[in-house]
Amino acid sequence: MIGLKQQDWSLDVLPRYFTLEDYEGGEARWCPGCGDHGVLTAVQRICRDDQVLPEKTVCVSGIGCSSRFPHYMATYGFHGLHGRALPVACGIKSRRPDLTVWVATGDGDCCSIGAGHWIHAIRYNMDMVVMLFDNNVYGLTKKQTSPTTRVGVKTNTHPRGAWLPPLNPTEATLGFTNVSFVANTVDWNPAHLHATLDAAYRHRGLSFVHIRQRCPHFTPDAFVDIVDDPSKVLLLEHENGLDVDPAVTRMYPNHMAHDPSDLIGALAVARRDDVAAIGLLFQDESRPCYEEFTHHGIGTTAEEKMVALDKELDRFAV
Repeated sequence: MIGLKQQDWSLDVLPRYFTLEDYEGGEARWCPGCGDHGVLTAVQRICRDDQVLPEKTVCVSGIGCSSRFPHYMATYGFHGLHGRALPVACGIKSRRPDLTVWVATGDGDCCSIGAGHWIHAIRYNMDMVVMLFDNNVYGLTKKQTSPTTRVGVKTNTHPRGAWLPPLNPTEATLGFTNVSFVANTVDWNPAHLHATLDAAYRHRGLSFVHIRQRCPHFTPDAFVDIVDDPSKVLLLEHENGLDVDPAVTRMYPNHMAHDPSDLIGALAVARRDDVAAIGLLFQDESRPCYEEFTHHGIGTTAEEKMVALDKELDRFAV
């Protein structure tokens, strides 16, 4: 080795580079044709394109078919209880604001047993992406009526057909205090799905993405009308909206210029039942994020905590 220059023997350590495989966890066990597969691929692509550190990413879910999502991401994950994905995600974000948080929840998990947490998570507006997989049915527990099941659809709990009009998750979310990002997309249009989730990922605050997601086993006809007839879809466009591939624009004949800063206009669009609106309905990054307040004291040592605790207890000394 005598006489060799440093560059002859030293090894430059290259920056870490992640491929799609670096974000792939266990083999996805959803049914063939399930819309969940497309959502998973879109999230993995976004992580790859932005080179998100897997060890700085966490996926959180509740219970349901969609809630197996954390098992299929090679990141940190938390598969929680039914309806409890959002409080877990908010707890994670409150003490680890440096983490990228994705939440996978279903129409039953979020809009039924988890409805109370849904309201407050929107109000907290903590920086995370909430993906509502809406297939209009309880799939994992084998076809019970969910809050978004359409009137007349026969299920195991309503064998003669669901009675009540379905809940509109997009309209409801737009009515919650401190809402900052609401978008609609569909699982069968990968380009639009990717553009929507990418915009949600880059938003500062809680991004709520309502995904019409096909269940080929229990609700195969739920969205067949808008799948087969693109004229029944309304594509929202604006210079401050989604960056959508021109091919997607050509796919849908009905377009609407909608300013995502217009909350009243967003509510009007969300309430329409003659067409299925997809795109960015509302965005306001000026809304306060709760983790900006909860992060205080994160670096406090155990000794400092004991001193503070003793000081607080001294206030009650008699």
